Amino acid sequence: MTIVPRPADLAGEPVKQEGCGSCAAAENAGREDGEGSVQVQLDPRVQIGTAKVFAVYGKGGIGKSTTSSNLSVAFSKLGKRVLQIGCDPKHDSTFTLTKCLVPTVIDILESVNFHSEELRMEDFVYEGYNGVMCVEAGGPPAGTGCGGYVVGQTVKLLKEHHLLDDTDVVVFDVLGDVVCGGFAAPLQHADRALIVTANDFDSIFAMNRIAAAIQAKAKNYKVRVGGVIANRSAATDEIDRFCGRTGLKTLAHIRDLDVVRRSRLKKATLFEMDPTDEVIAVQNEYLQLAEALWAGVDPLTPTPLKDREIFDLLGYD
Repeated sequence: MTIVPRPADLAGEPVKQEGCGSCAAAENAGREDGEGSVQVQLDPRVQIGTAKVFAVYGKGGIGKSTTSSNLSVAFSKLGKRVLQIGCDPKHDSTFTLTKCLVPTVIDILESVNFHSEELRMEDFVYEGYNGVMCVEAGGPPAGTGCGGYVVGQTVKLLKEHHLLDDTDVVVFDVLGDVVCGGFAAPLQHADRALIVTANDFDSIFAMNRIAAAIQAKAKNYKVRVGGVIANRSAATDEIDRFCGRTGLKTLAHIRDLDVVRRSRLKKATLFEMDPTDEVIAVQNEYLQLAEALWAGVDPLTPTPLKDREIFDLLGYD
């Protein structure tokens, strides 16, 4: 896919700066989002509005899309109008909601040579299970571009088509670890960031980096850490030890259940599975999480650990 040149005033256009390549130092009234921060600066005029916005992060493969989709349905079961935005080039965040891989915003924009005025809302917004509206932002071609531009263009399109005017909840499902400022772009829109983790070293190591990224964004944006979702874990002792040390808090515990795996194979959310006691219990966990998030969870100000400290804390030699 070839990305054609874009006018400089489009949301997410990199601000060119000497020695910075395709991404530039993030600025907000002359301030940086943490020492050495480089990223795409989103257009400050493009704001989501009155909806409550949650950004879901976590180690790659930890189950963020499954978590996001079931959380979106839980919000919808509470009577909220929900929009889920997938921010992964795999564009499978909304797979269980729509029962298919929907085209990405970048694919659709390319089809009209990036003339967004030619698009209709139904070209890139799809209705999923229980009325959850679904958008897959996609990503730039491998090795080129920046994910921050993709997020910026997606929110810009949603604003232009007034989809956000009547939305109560927006859930950003963001790929993998925070490895660049571009994929931290949803934090510039979010009220609360949620970290999905399992009870193992690699997941907790990624959680520590994510917490640090959120803290950097919190200096200049409204986003704050909302808490941790323990996923695919029978126990939470390692998570609890880390949270106790850093000031994080576990909001929900989704156990390592085979029904979760089977729901993905059936292209279904957990709310569409046969109502066994096990399924009802995990549904209730998501509903309680949605209720807590809607009511408002206290912002956390964690203190991320140095790499060596994590190894020492979790018992590695």
